[in-house]
Amino acid sequence: MPFTETGIPDLLIYEPRVFNDSRGYFFESYSEQVFKQQGLNLPFVQDNQARSTYGVLRGLHYQQEPYAQTKLIRVLEGKIIDVAVDIRKGSPTYGKVFTIELTAENKLQLLVPKGFAHGYSVLSETAEVMYKVDNFYHKASEGGIIYNDPALNIDWGINLADAIVSEKDVVLPTLENCTHNFVYNPNK
Repeated sequence: MPFTETGIPDLLIYEPRVFNDSRGYFFESYSEQVFKQQGLNLPFVQDNQARSTYGVLRGLHYQQEPYAQTKLIRVLEGKIIDVAVDIRKGSPTYGKVFTIELTAENKLQLLVPKGFAHGYSVLSETAEVMYKVDNFYHKASEGGIIYNDPALNIDWGINLADAIVSEKDVVLPTLENCTHNFVYNPNK
């Protein structure tokens, strides 16, 4: 199967099958049929794309219910450390951090379900990141966690003293002080 479990319920790595030959490569970056075979019925409604330079750190972000988003993240150019934090109350892995290196070369993707804070840092000179979402952006439902929360101790793969972080991200609360309405449901 093209899906690998991460040790955190519902957080999956997707590795599409890549066909290489003398001309280059071809792969299906997303197939509704493949995802449905995994039991994932995700009505993706929008694709987002961001270009950043080395040292940019975006996150940790989420949207509260009922505007929460499942995200399928991949890198079109360059290399990032992608980070997901389980913030579902009652989850056996609440507060657990998962990191993965996503690159244009490895073509791995991270499926980040609702109930997770998400962010990434850029490790290459530039990186172009694309992600699908299953709900539209809703500003009033925005939430986040400060990227350098000592309780999370995230290794972003860059020197945090030199990180390029937005004004809104540097004032986010810690996990302990953030507001969200996510509850873990083991029966879904």
